[in-house]
Amino acid sequence: MMSDGDLENWFTHHPPTHSQVPQFGAIRAAALAFARVVVEHTPASADQTAALRKIREAVMTANASIACGGK
Repeated sequence: MMSDGDLENWFTHHPPTHSQVPQFGAIRAAALAFARVVVEHTPASADQTAALRKIREAVMTANASIACGGK
């Protein structure tokens, strides 16, 4: 069960620290490269769009992991 402190951590804005900026950038760059591969090798379709949204979701979740300190 999540504590109230955990919930507050999850639902609080965490501006990136100077040391986190490169981490966020590396994740976004890798996701962009993968998204380009998906677009290049799959037909335009609802499934392609879903795959791209999952990549975007993965970026957001990974960045949240960094911002929330792994909690």
